Amino acid sequence: MLNATSGKLWVIIAAMELYQLRTFVTVAQQGHLTQAAELLHLSQPAVTAQIKALEEQFGLALFERYPGGVQLTEAGKLLLPEAEQILAQARDLLHQAKALQGEPKGKVRIGTIGVPARLRLGKWLSLLRETYPLITVQTTHGISVSVLNEVRKKTLDAGFYLGRNPYQNVMTLPLSEIGFCIAIPPSMASQLQEADWSALAAAPWLGLSQFTSLADISQELWRSQNIAPKVVGEFDEEATLLELIKAGVGVAILAERTAQRYAADGSIVLWRGGEIVTRAPLQFIYSGDRATDPMMHKLCATLKTIWQLEA
Repeated sequence: MLNATSGKLWVIIAAMELYQLRTFVTVAQQGHLTQAAELLHLSQPAVTAQIKALEEQFGLALFERYPGGVQLTEAGKLLLPEAEQILAQARDLLHQAKALQGEPKGKVRIGTIGVPARLRLGKWLSLLRETYPLITVQTTHGISVSVLNEVRKKTLDAGFYLGRNPYQNVMTLPLSEIGFCIAIPPSMASQLQEADWSALAAAPWLGLSQFTSLADISQELWRSQNIAPKVVGEFDEEATLLELIKAGVGVAILAERTAQRYAADGSIVLWRGGEIVTRAPLQFIYSGDRATDPMMHKLCATLKTIWQLEA
């Protein structure tokens, strides 16, 4: 039920623009004008001007400014849920209109990571093409954290992500769990293949870029075993890790299937015969704003078919 303050929002809604409400909600969620501007693809002065215009229309201050950012006033806190509801209703209306247009069509930008076969990318895009021939897919290859950030910024429509999603405004479709093994250079096999964790901690480990989920996965593994290995360099691709392990530079975790494949030809050695030391979820991600979008439903439905998930 609307109270007197939020009821005022509906009285003057005809005088405002949806983009002003979108800016209000984004600033409230981020608590910072610069971060909100980045997500909205606007300059900070433009965001400030939109908030000021909205405050003038409401006759109320929506935010209090302080050196570290902004926070909602009491009036802002009361108006925020109604603003979010209006934006959700507008999105739903747009998605319903798209659903009425019949055959789904348009370009979707998908972020991919790692090895395409691991994502079952070929099978998925083949089914998508067969089922919805008017949907065009454009893929962009990257690493997990960059794909997540691009989905948040909406420069990508969706993508694949390895790890745990920390954002409430990003939706996830769990696909599988990836197991990881510790890969050892053949030159270190005699010392490390059956070593305990303390001996592994003393070995050189290949460092991982903060922008790849493997960095978080490695850190969680080290914390769970109470070790702090010496890190050698910083790398962001599985192919690079493989070459460095082969060359004897250091130890690293690798996805189980990749590790087993290269261990079979002797180019790397697996700790304790390929024991899985940790797991991480592989997920399909998209913006929460697209939760009711018919196009996104079709992408997820075909993925569920390929991954044999419940509809």
